[in-house]
Amino acid sequence: MTANRKLIAGNWKMNGLKADALDLASDLAGRLKGAGPVAFDMLVCPPFPLLFPVGEAIADSPLALGGQDCAPKTSGAHTGDVAPTMLKDAGCRFVILGHSERRADHGETDAVVNAKAVAAHKEGLVAIVCVGETEAQRDAGQANAVVSGQLAGSIPAGATADNTVIAYEPVWAIGTGKTATPDDVKAMHAHIRTELDGKIAGAAKVRILYGGSVKPGNAAELMAVENVDGALVGGASLKADDFWAIGTACR
Repeated sequence: MTANRKLIAGNWKMNGLKADALDLASDLAGRLKGAGPVAFDMLVCPPFPLLFPVGEAIADSPLALGGQDCAPKTSGAHTGDVAPTMLKDAGCRFVILGHSERRADHGETDAVVNAKAVAAHKEGLVAIVCVGETEAQRDAGQANAVVSGQLAGSIPAGATADNTVIAYEPVWAIGTGKTATPDDVKAMHAHIRTELDGKIAGAAKVRILYGGSVKPGNAAELMAVENVDGALVGGASLKADDFWAIGTACR
């Protein structure tokens, strides 16, 4: 079992308005402050317009703030893009990159994810680089090859255990209610750990998150799997009780 401290990251996706976001973030921040020592770090990644108000609400708490994406540029004529400098200015410490929804909806390639990670690292942000296969790729026996290719193309030179987190998100288990079995997760996370050796300095200390329909009911079992160093949580991160339960499932 890896000894890495668990990271429980909430990807709010395109959900929430200011009032609800502040209630949720303040609730989680209060729980963290009042809980005493816990076995996990907790992160929330709201939509871009909510970063500043949420960041201000949690500024004096252990709850970390992250963005859901960033541009590979720091400024300029790039309508609609958000620079990593802007994320840092909002109080972000992390940024999710290469999520399957970004790859599918916006055609992001490994090269684009790599460039974004380089830009994020330059601003001192921790890049959460997402990888994962579709159901068709898995059924064709290509899961390992697909993930290996994504890792090779998406992780930039200079990546370390301090500035990079990997999130394995089996695409077929996102928002579908399906969950990979613990044996499936163990095998893929072991594969990722092996692939990271030689690609990232201090590979054994890189946190590898599981991101496929993690819920309170399956969190303890998944978080106990070898080489699972936390979770990238979607829908369940929008409910304070559910998200907190996933965190406290870490041992």
